[in-house]
Order: sequence, then structure tokens, then C-alpha cells
Amino acid sequence: MNSNSTGRNTLFNLELDADGLLRLTWARDASITEADAEAAMAQVNVLCGDSRHPMIVDMATTSDVSRGARAVFGRPCQASRIALLGASPVDRVIANFFLGLNKLPCPTKFFTSEAEALSWLRLR
Repeated sequence: MNSNSTGRNTLFNLELDADGLLRLTWARDASITEADAEAAMAQVNVLCGDSRHPMIVDMATTSDVSRGARAVFGRPCQASRIALLGASPVDRVIANFFLGLNKLPCPTKFFTSEAEALSWLRLR
């Protein structure tokens, strides 16, 4: 597991499991900046190396994603598919805003069910 700290607390955790699935989990009430997004995507690329892997992003407890962060998330990385996992209407609004405004480098979809997200990610 990799994590990135802001000095006060851990902003996100990232892990690559034995089945080749990336799991990126943002801290509760995280307000994701461009620098935060850069750090997360850099760790995704380091962890994956030359291989591409499906990734689930747990954004259920984030409070905000900056315009700069959304731009970073729109760049290619080593994720082959991305499932955005949220829990609230606010999460859906953030995800739909992101999905609607950005040309995404890989298939990306929003889910409120982790089981459905994982099923979709395992489609190849």
C-alpha cells in the first residue's frame, strides 16, 4: 500500500491487489487539489510500471475536486479502466461534471455499488 501525507494526515491510499486491481481511496472530507491529483497519478504510474490495470477510485467521502485536479485526472495514466465509487448525490454531481467535461483517456464510469463497479472493471 502506498499513501500520500499532507503533513497533518494521509490524503489518499493506493494499493495494487493480487488480482491486478488498483484501489485509490481518498481521505474523508478531502479537497483534492491539482498537486494532490498529480501525486496520486504519479504513484499509480510507479506502482503499475509498464503494465496497465483497472482502478477503482473511492471518492465517497471527498468534499471537492478542483478544476486543476480534474484536468490531471483527464490525462493518460497506467489505469486501463476507472470506476468512480461514490455514495451520495453530491458524489454523483461531481462525477457527472467530471465525466461530462473531460475527454477521458480510458473508459470511466460512476457507481454507487462497489460490487457493480468491480464487475464492470473485470470486463476486458
